[in-house]
Amino acid sequence: MDHIVADVFGFHALQLGLAPLLALRHNRMPHRWLAQGAPADEGPGPARQLLCQSFAPPEFSPIYTDPQILMADGASGGASPCVAAKAPPSASGIQSHAVVCDFTDLPFATQSLDLVVLPHALESASDPHACLREVDRVLVAGGQVVITGFNALSLWGARQAIGRLGGPLYLPQRGELISPRRVRDWLRLLSFEVTAGRYGCYRPAACSQSWLDRWRFMDKAGDRWWPMLGAAYVLVATKRVRSMRLVGKAWQQKAAKSSVARPVAHGRNVSRSANR
Repeated sequence: MDHIVADVFGFHALQLGLAPLLALRHNRMPHRWLAQGAPADEGPGPARQLLCQSFAPPEFSPIYTDPQILMADGASGGASPCVAAKAPPSASGIQSHAVVCDFTDLPFATQSLDLVVLPHALESASDPHACLREVDRVLVAGGQVVITGFNALSLWGARQAIGRLGGPLYLPQRGELISPRRVRDWLRLLSFEVTAGRYGCYRPAACSQSWLDRWRFMDKAGDRWWPMLGAAYVLVATKRVRSMRLVGKAWQQKAAKSSVARPVAHGRNVSRSANR
């Protein structure tokens, strides 16, 4: 992620969700945002247990912010659905902020962002396709989007499928895992061009760090022999906007050529008629 976002230039960048992952720490844009999703309702039933220990509560990351880019009203014309959460200043004196909002209704102006990073945001969104449409709306022409997700066709995806049949889950995902092929189709429908993509993490679904270290050799083998079966994937796409092109003589008219008299008789015909 650090290698991908390092050479993306512009003015405004946004990270949707997964605050412990500092996806924009190596990006050099002057204004960088972190948007947190609103806590989802787990439903009336009991909460599903995880096979491994639960993650620690997310903390606010030191990302620069610019309150002026936020819209006064929401995209739908009503009140803005976002809530700005402020964390205490860090040791370096940088004030960190996070925007709590719905990923399907981002409180940013149309064509105001140059980079949007979605680390597993589509899997946690209530409507993944609507979330991508919002990303398309807020991105400028030529802006880039970086998407990460879990691959269903992997050892981790198989372990998660077994947990859905019964027992504890391995991944803390409420929704279904979205395949990278499906994400590519959604991006093509929104006129995005996928410029890069890669799979990774070929180790089995283990909970302890010691077992993950023992299976470390599978990363090199999987990257060479079965690259499309990685547990995680990343896609980089660029927004393409087709401009209008004038065809024909709509902008310039050619001047009409002046008429020229043509001779109707040759010299010999004129001499014969004169002799007569």
